[in-house]
Amino acid sequence: MKINIQKNQVKNQRDAVLWHLGDKGTITSWEAIQEYGVTRLAGIIHTLRKDGYPIISIPETRKNKFGNSVTISKYKYTPPSNASKQTSLDI
Repeated sequence: MKINIQKNQVKNQRDAVLWHLGDKGTITSWEAIQEYGVTRLAGIIHTLRKDGYPIISIPETRKNKFGNSVTISKYKYTPPSNASKQTSLDI
C-alpha cells in the first residue's frame, strides 16, 4: 500500500509515524519518541503492517550509555513496485 498522507493531515501518533515513513523512509524508536512522543512504535508498526503497508525491520547494533552493544530496530517503508502489482495470468 502506498503512503498518501500530507503533513497537514496528521491527527494522531499513527498518522505521524506514517507521514514520517513516507517523508524520511525510516524511523527508530528514539526518533519516534523525540519527534512525536510515540513510546510504542512497535505497536504502531504492527498496526500499519496489518493495514497493508510494506514495512521491514532492520536490526542495528549501537552502544548504550554504558558502552554495551544493544540491538535496535530501524523500520523501513518499502514502496510497492510496479512489478509487485502484476496480476495472475489466465490459462
